[in-house]
Amino acid sequence: MLRDGGSCSLKKNVEVQRLPTLIGNAGRRRDPSGPLRRRVPSLAQLSSKDGAKDLGEPPATLPTVGTNLTDLLLGKKITIRELGGCMGPIWPSYYSDCCCILYMIDAAKPTQISSSCVQLLSLLSAEQLASVPVLIIFNKIDLPCYMSLVEMKSLFRMQDIVAFAKQPITVVETSARVGTGLANVLQWFHSTLRG
Repeated sequence: MLRDGGSCSLKKNVEVQRLPTLIGNAGRRRDPSGPLRRRVPSLAQLSSKDGAKDLGEPPATLPTVGTNLTDLLLGKKITIRELGGCMGPIWPSYYSDCCCILYMIDAAKPTQISSSCVQLLSLLSAEQLASVPVLIIFNKIDLPCYMSLVEMKSLFRMQDIVAFAKQPITVVETSARVGTGLANVLQWFHSTLRG
């Protein structure tokens, strides 16, 4: 989730399928700045002509068990708070400061689609988040999987979720490991945080 006073992040290879990220400013006033996670600072490099080449080696894969905070500079300081799926019961405590949401789905783990969908629907139904922009990220598209992304999105009923949600929702596919789709995430940040 991207959130004022909260934080957000793009997760590397995460054990947990759903990863909401809060981006925001820890202060009281609503300022569309917030922290991003470890892999996200590499997004700033995508503004160069050959940005994908600038990403460097991906860090080791670790599941998010608690909360991770990361700062990112995109014209202004953004703080991202990463919360793992196992932290779902406490997500609502971060809603009040949220200015936007990143919801990451591990595309390499189709067995977790149902729990990811339930958590996403719970997030989208929260009154405090009714007007908060949402970026849904299907990550790890570079890894082999026995189910295609089209099939996963169909099981997720992604078209229905986007059509009926109160929030503006954007869906992207990424590979944080190789950099595929990260430029789309950066573009979403720029357009969302500008408004």
